[in-house]
Amino acid sequence: MSAGTGWNDVFDFRDYGALLDLVHNSLYAGALLGLVGGLVGVFVVARDLPFAVHGISELSFAGAAAALLLGVNVVVGSLVGSVLAAVLFGVLGVRAKEHNSAIGVLMPFGLGLGVLFLALYQGRSANKFGLLTGQIVAVDDPQLVSLAVIAAVVVAALAVVWRPLLFASLDPELAAARGVPVRVLSPVFMLVLGLAVAMSVQIVGALLVLALLVTPAAAAVRVSASPFLVPVLSVAFAVTAVVGGTLLALGSSIPISPYVTTVSFAIYLACRLVGRVRRPAARAGAPAPAAAHAH
Repeated sequence: MSAGTGWNDVFDFRDYGALLDLVHNSLYAGALLGLVGGLVGVFVVARDLPFAVHGISELSFAGAAAALLLGVNVVVGSLVGSVLAAVLFGVLGVRAKEHNSAIGVLMPFGLGLGVLFLALYQGRSANKFGLLTGQIVAVDDPQLVSLAVIAAVVVAALAVVWRPLLFASLDPELAAARGVPVRVLSPVFMLVLGLAVAMSVQIVGALLVLALLVTPAAAAVRVSASPFLVPVLSVAFAVTAVVGGTLLALGSSIPISPYVTTVSFAIYLACRLVGRVRRPAARAGAPAPAAAHAH
């Protein structure tokens, strides 16, 4: 900060109550995004797909930028870009070893297209910036409805495939041997992931999607291995990051996105510390091999 800038210029909570009334849609949208991001993130971490999240977000950004340029619904453009990315990743990366290569090829292409569309767009610069870093304070009623619909579709799809998808994510060979349709579940999850990314891009922007679709779940698995507790913690962490970041940013001149990412990262660091403390304690309390064998 410059010499003439003080903390009072950055943080000002005098009109906090009035501002809070203006962003209730944003808080609802943040809670929806936390729910979806926390649930989907469990499988992103289990299937080791953070790179895919980033790749889909770039094509989602390109679709949203194209929609902005053409003057059509940005949510629809983002959805088209995300679904297209999910399909392309599924087609080009049928084998696990090919996934990263396919994503690495398509990701810069999508980012380049998005930058081109934004360069051609002659409208408000805030709209351009929002696609990259988010614009959660600008959530209106139609956008909130569309986000709620996407969230409902994602949650319903996950409810249907949760158990077989979790089995296939943790041990695909054994799952296939047990008759789980592993090959079918993979593209289904990519489509669900595409919807979740499209939803996230509308709130936190293409550059910060990982903070909600990866970090909360990565934090949850640091403190628990329970198949029930991990998704609960992941959702709680994601909702806390989005809603908490929004509430903090209301009394600040700093954009919301840094608060969301900082809260998310702070939760992850805390969980890493808790995990490190609990791990030696768990080892100390475990029975010795000989004693365990005797029992």
